[in-house]
Amino acid sequence: MAKKVAIIASNGSLFDAYKVMNVATAAAASDSEVAIFFTFEGLNLIHKEGHKQLPIPEGKEHYQEGFEKSNVPSIPELVEMAKELNVRLIGCQMTMDVMGLEKEHFVDGIEVGGAVTFLDYAEDADVTLTF
Repeated sequence: MAKKVAIIASNGSLFDAYKVMNVATAAAASDSEVAIFFTFEGLNLIHKEGHKQLPIPEGKEHYQEGFEKSNVPSIPELVEMAKELNVRLIGCQMTMDVMGLEKEHFVDGIEVGGAVTFLDYAEDADVTLTF
């Protein structure tokens, strides 16, 4: 039986995006079932425009060059990889409502759901992570 991995993405910097997407794609590539619940600033990771220009923490700009030199996939590429690996991408309905965002503002293929949607999924998860 495959492991079940539940991830909450509540922060929206480039570093947070790499943490979330690296763990999610690695788990999915290892035959785990994976769902990510994007809430608050974490919604930027799947926003059509936002995920292309995530902020880098001040003083850490040199990492961008390192990512490029090391051929690390970009966040948009990792989002596509996650979708190809059947990672469930769940946007938080409450946060979207508060921010005035609609499903159309996000990359294709996301689900929209509330905390209960995520809790139902995470109830029997083998691994639960928050970034």
